[in-house]
Amino acid sequence: MKSCLIVDDSKVIRMVARKIMQELSFETIEAADGQQAIDECVKRMPEAVLLDWNMPVKNGIEFLRELRGMPGGDAPVVIFCTTENDIAHIHEAIEAGANEYIMKPFDSEIIQAKFVQVGLL
Repeated sequence: MKSCLIVDDSKVIRMVARKIMQELSFETIEAADGQQAIDECVKRMPEAVLLDWNMPVKNGIEFLRELRGMPGGDAPVVIFCTTENDIAHIHEAIEAGANEYIMKPFDSEIIQAKFVQVGLL
């Protein structure tokens, strides 16, 4: 079973994303900030990461840059899920190694479409 790391400081967003990902037959792992997410990736590298931008401790872009520098960190498909919708943020995310970008609020259809687009479904 493929795994998806859900990284968001909002417990509600993580709960919604977990439900969607489990419906798509993904095992889910959760982290409330970028540092917890790095710790999870050290334990086991996921196939996919749903990533928030604005979080305490280590934000999404800091996490992504660190992830891409780790052994095996180039493998996960990273999809930003954030309220940051200006072109500068999107460009920064793609430059840092994000594969896709989803605007909050998202739903099951949007996530499923992105996962099909990136080849995980």
